Amino acid sequence: MSDTGAQKADLLTEDLKHRNEAHHGPRKPHDAASLLLIDRSHPTPRVLVGKRGKKHAFMPDLYVFPGGRRDAADNRIPFAWPLHDEVKGKLLERTGARFKPSAARGLAAAAAREMLEEAHLSLTPAEYAGSLRPDVSSFRFLARAITPPGMPRRYDTRFFACFTDETSADLSALRDSDELHDLSWLPVDAHESHPLPRITKVILADLVQRLAEDPSLPFGKTVPFYYFRNGRFVRELI
Repeated sequence: MSDTGAQKADLLTEDLKHRNEAHHGPRKPHDAASLLLIDRSHPTPRVLVGKRGKKHAFMPDLYVFPGGRRDAADNRIPFAWPLHDEVKGKLLERTGARFKPSAARGLAAAAAREMLEEAHLSLTPAEYAGSLRPDVSSFRFLARAITPPGMPRRYDTRFFACFTDETSADLSALRDSDELHDLSWLPVDAHESHPLPRITKVILADLVQRLAEDPSLPFGKTVPFYYFRNGRFVRELI
């Protein structure tokens, strides 16, 4: 593991100190997806985040990227334009035999659906207005992370990223929802003003690194995978 990777894993390990005192028994992580929607119209790119409510069992009062659990119905949501082949291939790596291509596409659909539900931003092109038929062709697979054992909710989350100018989203439609409020555009390298989960900070650090390597965020790059093993978070590349 590189020094940067070790620092990120150490940062995540510290998060265990802030776990709920009531230990929760073993829970199988559910597939989930989040979308980092990036506005690159400013000198420093900005990413959309929103604040979760106090009553949420998972990450209350913290700012997160729009996203949520993959539902079975997400696997059947039609696309206006499908995932890039390299992204689809990466999503299928390090998965079990039961994880089918339909589940991989379902993750992208879930990310688009949650963006609509939580931020009121539709990724469905105008010719399909009135339906949920997102264009996910600009989605990059940025990172993957599994919530550690003992948490009240556990997710195996795939983090996608795309630029606002690559989508049909009408940014003037952006508004709060029951799930996320105080929606904000956060500079990717300056977010001390907002309380973020540690994993969110780590994913933002990955994004900053990727943008520095190539501002276009090429498809098919290696993907950091964070998970918990033997008392520590591990960072691997897939």
